Amino acid sequence: MTMRLYDTAHRQVIAFEPDRVVKMYTCGITPYDSAHLGHAAVYVTYDVLRRRLQDIGHEVACVRNITDVDDDILRKARELQVHYLDLAAGEIARFEKDMAALNILPVHSSPRATSAISDILGFIGMVLDNGHAYRAGGAVYFDVSTSERFGRLSHLDREQMLALAAEHGGNPEDPFKDDPLDFVLWQPSAEDEPAWDSLWGKGRPGWHIECSALALRELGTTIDLHGGGSDLIFPHHECEAAQSEAATGLPFVRHWMHVGMVRLGAEKMSKSLGNLVFVHELLERVEAPVIRLVLLSQHYRSSWEWHDSMLELAGERLARWRSVGEGDGALEAVRARLDDDLDAPGALLAIDEAAAAGAGVSRAADLLGIAL
Repeated sequence: MTMRLYDTAHRQVIAFEPDRVVKMYTCGITPYDSAHLGHAAVYVTYDVLRRRLQDIGHEVACVRNITDVDDDILRKARELQVHYLDLAAGEIARFEKDMAALNILPVHSSPRATSAISDILGFIGMVLDNGHAYRAGGAVYFDVSTSERFGRLSHLDREQMLALAAEHGGNPEDPFKDDPLDFVLWQPSAEDEPAWDSLWGKGRPGWHIECSALALRELGTTIDLHGGGSDLIFPHHECEAAQSEAATGLPFVRHWMHVGMVRLGAEKMSKSLGNLVFVHELLERVEAPVIRLVLLSQHYRSSWEWHDSMLELAGERLARWRSVGEGDGALEAVRARLDDDLDAPGALLAIDEAAAAGAGVSRAADLLGIAL
């Protein structure tokens, strides 16, 4: 059966047919606070996809970056009066511990933005040389008017883009921009911020440029699948795609896949709002497979609301599966459900049915990353 996945740019479920080696890039954390359930939902989703691709016979090269220099981490380091890299080191260690506990497969590489300054400088030079960027006010900006593909991922109109750009630090009011939607590739650093030498003056990279540079360095010009939370579609991934194709002249991503938001109350979980359920705190209360089962009980494209009662239901489900012992019950059904737009909730129901009939379900559960 051909795997079919929803593609954000196409806005429909289409065939996903990569070569034997699958090049996958998932946007990682900005390490200024602990991993929360929103993060976990994203990385469990791509982990299940990787497990099924490997089950089919693919080799998966998955890159998950770390944004260890940007406005958020610098702001938090300033508040705590610590060096930004010291803050990052502690949070990266906790993140990796949480992901290992959740049985997330190790990634091919986890490069840090600060490791790629030379790559970023070279990338910006390519964009400038190709006529897609300009210098102003000590910064380098991407010129969106030169990009025919800008907007093809998000399908937003100009007013929607401007609102989201303002919400996510895009600063549409910047007087040095030719167009409010133009975005920063390189910017001057404040006195207490890290700075690197460049042809355009001392400064630091913009948010979007790091992922383009790291993807090019780690995986080459064209990626089979790229994703992250749906809140990254615009501006981050839209800008990333525009600048990447402006630099290389080649398609950047074959398939875009995004994960819905986890909400607490009426709002999405986010560090800026502070309405978070932290993974490390849940791990003190329940087994890791219970958390993973909660996350898999929601379809990856759906946004959903967290309730503490979900843990109890997931714990009961795990106990039922364990009670029937080892076996390959529901394995083919789970494979079929995952091939249908990664239908993890449907896969869980198939395992429930097999367990209720007394069949061992350990292999099917293992395909979902649930160790019985």
